[in-house]
Amino acid sequence: MTEGIDRATAQWYVDTALVRLLAKADELVETLGEEALSRRPDLEGANSVYALITHCCGVMERWGGETIAGREITRDRAAEFTATGTIGQLEELVAAQLRRWREDLAGYQPDEVPRGPVERYEGEPEVITQGFVVLHVIEELFQHLGHVDLTVDLVLRGH
Repeated sequence: MTEGIDRATAQWYVDTALVRLLAKADELVETLGEEALSRRPDLEGANSVYALITHCCGVMERWGGETIAGREITRDRAAEFTATGTIGQLEELVAAQLRRWREDLAGYQPDEVPRGPVERYEGEPEVITQGFVVLHVIEELFQHLGHVDLTVDLVLRGH
């Protein structure tokens, strides 16, 4: 019995989340212009759309590259939240991360333990599988898609 999600289904969810994230970024650019991508809503601790999507790429790199594939990565998580740029740069970043994600999951085995380090959190199963990690990535992408939806609404409203 497979504990995790199969690769094709996981890829569909990851692709869908990334398409929706970029669509929200496009909506913001089309309405307010390129600089709006890096605009933070006027709320303490809020992040820009550009930063949130950059962070999603960092999540994929960390959990797909390092944890599932066992690839050594370099990640500056704090810098993800201050990242700024253009829609073209964001699209390139997402496309590059999606290519790495697919490469990282080439040997994906949902029932097997990850090849790299696993951070343990309270309440998780005793044995963490690659399938569990993939579901965590999907959870994070869709959680941040919600953040991006709200951020776009707030930036548009504040305009």
